[in-house]
Amino acid sequence: MNGPLSGIRALLVDLEGTVYQHGRLIPGAVEALAEAEARGIPHRFVTNTTSRPRSVIVRDIAAMGLVVDPHALFTAPRAARAYLLGKGFRRCHLLARETLLEDLGGIEHVDANADAVLLGDLGEGMTYARLNPAFRLLLEGAELVTLARNRYWKDHSGLMLDIGAFAAALEYGSGKPATLVGKPAPAFFAAALASLGVAPSEAAIIGDDLESDVRGGQAAGMKGILVRTGKFRGEDLERTGVRPDATFDSLAELSRAF
Repeated sequence: MNGPLSGIRALLVDLEGTVYQHGRLIPGAVEALAEAEARGIPHRFVTNTTSRPRSVIVRDIAAMGLVVDPHALFTAPRAARAYLLGKGFRRCHLLARETLLEDLGGIEHVDANADAVLLGDLGEGMTYARLNPAFRLLLEGAELVTLARNRYWKDHSGLMLDIGAFAAALEYGSGKPATLVGKPAPAFFAAALASLGVAPSEAAIIGDDLESDVRGGQAAGMKGILVRTGKFRGEDLERTGVRPDATFDSLAELSRAF
């Protein structure tokens, strides 16, 4: 009997809440991915983490016990760089942590005459004093670009408001729609799939976010697999109306799906 991933040739895999949680690898996750690789099913990691540049994410994961090739890790900040430079935008107001400039080569952080406002994670630094200057730049003509639209994420203390809420606030205040560059933007998924050499119909995405991972992946033509780790909440299945192609208790169950 064929499993829900029968015929799938490649995987896109979320990181936080799917591969690791609270700074520790989820038991069995790494082994499951290695088994898929042994079956000839490669993967790429796709993340909307916007608090750290790619090099730091790779280093942090290695400290947990998983060595990741940086080229196998697709992040929203690097997608933002491609988008901004493609539009000819080189002057950007960074409403995010300045450490991300490492992934934004060719982009200058400015406080005036900005081509775009780039919205990412500032944690408790996301204050009115930071939001209002960005709002004014939008009124002056800057484009609003957001690294993600996630509603919330989960840390050791519980659920935390994510940057999608701040994107909505700036959209409402300025009357300008935000351009999304991270998951589930089609261009973001397309770049990861191109690196694997597969069509969307030949791939599946696995994650703990029903909207960014599962629904976004399905809308892009992939199968969407939900894991009940990370920020998973059963009530979201009813609230969103999203129907995953399969649901696992954790990534460790991956091998059962082929």
